[in-house]
Amino acid sequence: MKPSIAVSDSGRKAVAKILDALLADEYVLYTKTRNYHWNVTGPRFSDLHKFFEDQYDELDGIIDEVAERGRALGERALGGLSDFLKVALLKDEAGKPRADAMLLNLLKDHETIIRGLRKSLETCAALGDMGTSDFLTGLMERHEKMAWMLRAFGE
Repeated sequence: MKPSIAVSDSGRKAVAKILDALLADEYVLYTKTRNYHWNVTGPRFSDLHKFFEDQYDELDGIIDEVAERGRALGERALGGLSDFLKVALLKDEAGKPRADAMLLNLLKDHETIIRGLRKSLETCAALGDMGTSDFLTGLMERHEKMAWMLRAFGE
């Protein structure tokens, strides 16, 4: 059954496309953070291992919320790795970065998501979807906090 929520069908589809791209980026960031959790080494191993775990736990919840927001709009959420990699702005990385590079890489990814969220929430508002705009504002604040923690950890 199609939602009747005072957002046009074309508006809902456009917002769902934004959410799919965000979902893909969140999933890439989650995977990268989890990889760093597993593979960090060095004198700060214990602290960073736990820190990365806290961050990927937060991202796991975000992933679910983004997918469910798209479903609430009556659209299907992306779910396959190949689909995510086709639309994600963030890139998986090759190699074995050192701990400081891990922190910097994650910070850059969070900041990329934050910049995208700022644009997307305005687009959603212009399409009449204030609910998704508000949702994206909350996500932006969560990513800003995670970015702040990455910056503080790296100092």
